[in-house]
Amino acid sequence: MKATGQEVTIVMIEDDEGHARLIEKNVRRAGVNNEIVPFTLGKGALDYILGPDRDGLVSKDRYLLILLDLNLPDMSGLDILEKIKTNEHTRRMPVVVLTTTDDEREIQKCYDLGANVYITKPVDYDGFSTAIRNLGLFFSVIQVP
Repeated sequence: MKATGQEVTIVMIEDDEGHARLIEKNVRRAGVNNEIVPFTLGKGALDYILGPDRDGLVSKDRYLLILLDLNLPDMSGLDILEKIKTNEHTRRMPVVVLTTTDDEREIQKCYDLGANVYITKPVDYDGFSTAIRNLGLFFSVIQVP
């Protein structure tokens, strides 16, 4: 997966090790060989994505695809989603929300905050692979502002 010639890094924010392994396995099975940077806590992930001071400058020229679990031990995935999507440097990053709930209101809230794809766990992996591949296509046509 490349965006205008640049490699895309996949940031996986998932505290359940079993789920994380399954997700990685299926990303690979979808033919995506990009680097995966795993986080089990929201704070570490936000440090990586937005920088310790949260200004987002650290990601100005990075292409990241975020795989986000909503239920993290240290903070809500919704808060992370909102912080990513309201920052000028990271708001265009595609975010795939992975969660165990299929609560319509929560799904709608994710889309309202700017999530690109919402996938319910346990994940239907054919659907997941398709979603990841489609995001790869999405990346290949991203225009750098």
